[in-house]
Amino acid sequence: MKKYFCMAFLTPLFLVSCNNRNEQSDASGVFESTEVTISSRGNGEIIRLNLEEGQTVKQGEIVGCIDTMQLYLQKKQLFANIGTVESHYYNVSRQMASIRQQITNQQQEQTRYEKLLKANAATQKQLDDIKDQIALLRKQLDAKKEDLQNNNRSISTQTLSIEAQIAQIDDQIEKNRIVSPIFGTVLTKYAEQGELASQGRVIFKVADLTRIYLRAYVTAGQLTQLKMGQQVNVYADSGDKDRRKYTGKITWISDNAEFTPKTIQTRDERANLVYAVKISVKNDGYIKRGMYGDVNFQH
Repeated sequence: MKKYFCMAFLTPLFLVSCNNRNEQSDASGVFESTEVTISSRGNGEIIRLNLEEGQTVKQGEIVGCIDTMQLYLQKKQLFANIGTVESHYYNVSRQMASIRQQITNQQQEQTRYEKLLKANAATQKQLDDIKDQIALLRKQLDAKKEDLQNNNRSISTQTLSIEAQIAQIDDQIEKNRIVSPIFGTVLTKYAEQGELASQGRVIFKVADLTRIYLRAYVTAGQLTQLKMGQQVNVYADSGDKDRRKYTGKITWISDNAEFTPKTIQTRDERANLVYAVKISVKNDGYIKRGMYGDVNFQH
């Protein structure tokens, strides 16, 4: 006779089902859900927390926030610092306009003296002096341009640094919002409005109960009959004697053997090595976390 693995305390349930009381189960286990624990990412007083246990929350929904007044004031101060730093920013073209005008004037003088030299009304030295003056002004123009550009680059660097600090504060302000990362039901609430939060403090726990999992245990012999994605029949308790039938899908199979869970009380069964499997089931609202369930692999 084929030997089946099952939990001893669920044996009476193996003989009943929704449509067939004599249908035997291949394995059994407990229904569980994927829980997400939301912790505080900021420090300060919780000034709002619109959250109750059993409440359904949406993914990305803001359910509360931590005081951000000090962060806001820091951000305001940094914006003022940007204004102060940028006030030292030079308009390069305007600052060099006077030297450019001097060069233009000297170039005009050069043209005039070249004509005078042709008419023997000026000397070559006078013309050379003007050329030297133009060369000197051009060097002064290049040096001033370099100084102004270096100054402006320094100011730009300071501005970028302050903007980075503002971005950091914006990130901190964003993290002071208490947000649900998934759609689900609030399982436990660990904090209240008015309490102080610190980074890492747990605020609440949420789980998506529309998709629930049965963690069952199978023997090595049964393991060879299973594969990922396989559809199976799952049974959940319904009242004292009946069970509800669901279609489930195997989503995970452990590759490590373990001893039968300690809830199995007989010494022989505790000695058996079994493998855990997770079976995904679409919850119609009747399956609760912690309920016991059975599975039949002959779908």
